[in-house]
Amino acid sequence: MSSTTVLARDQKRKPNFKERFKTLLTDIYKTRYLQLLALPGLIYFIIFQYIPMYGVIMAFQNYKIRDGILGSKWVWFDNFIKFVQHPFFWRLVRNTLVINVYQLIFVFPIPIIFALLLNEVRNRHYKKVVQTVSYLPHFISLPAIIGMMVMFLSPTGGAVNRLIETLGGTPIYFFAESGWFRSLYILSDIWTTTGWSAIIYIAALAGVNSELYESAAIDGANRWRQMWHVSVPAIAPTIIIMLLLSIGKMMSLGSEKVLLMQTPLTFETSDVISTFVYRRGLEYAEYSFSAAVSVFNSVINIILLFIANHITRKVSETSLW
Repeated sequence: MSSTTVLARDQKRKPNFKERFKTLLTDIYKTRYLQLLALPGLIYFIIFQYIPMYGVIMAFQNYKIRDGILGSKWVWFDNFIKFVQHPFFWRLVRNTLVINVYQLIFVFPIPIIFALLLNEVRNRHYKKVVQTVSYLPHFISLPAIIGMMVMFLSPTGGAVNRLIETLGGTPIYFFAESGWFRSLYILSDIWTTTGWSAIIYIAALAGVNSELYESAAIDGANRWRQMWHVSVPAIAPTIIIMLLLSIGKMMSLGSEKVLLMQTPLTFETSDVISTFVYRRGLEYAEYSFSAAVSVFNSVINIILLFIANHITRKVSETSLW
């Protein structure tokens, strides 16, 4: 057998487990300082994200505090069946999905547009001022934001209703009408998240080679065409990754903001899965049932993430895995 044949055979041979493990250890050693930087984050996720997953067992039990997790009776999928048969099941799923879809349609693209437009600003001082002002709402506490909304939208003395009355309209009690809940939620999200969410896109645009813009300008492309044919393709992988992460939490909507905004009059459009879990778990102490609802929520999120990742991997070169 010739040496060329042996070399070709060795190149085709897949490395065994020992060789792969040795390569992994070598790579870890080469990047040991970067690994140390990532260690605090890894420890955080292990302690606060993975260890508490032990409590998922409660979803399959009739959990009693006096019996503990190991001593409680197993009911298997009874809690999941109970949730699916609950009279509010479809309302909860519909409201959660609708608000998240609205976020994808209206909230998700705005930071991208904002970053693209800000990237075209040539005055550095003006650019820094705009960036700083756009970041500020992110640092305002959620109760303060909702308090400001209540004050501005008050039917008795709110600035918005005063303007409506001045124009000849009648005051609107925004927080008592279910039809306004989703609009208020999305508008407040746009205000509070646009500047902060744009940071990652601004950082991606900062890494674009300036020679690409110069070449496009030589070819006769104006500023808008440079943005569309240079800036957008450059940050497309970042956009796809952020979109996948957003789809991966389609069924997860934080309960804090919804609880602060909703009233019993708006439950028809404001009651979502997270607020339902809060009520049944903390107010009614139905720990196993609320755990089952959370597990159901997580499973749907995982399925959506896998589907979205599969589609993006087929249509583009960017995916989570």
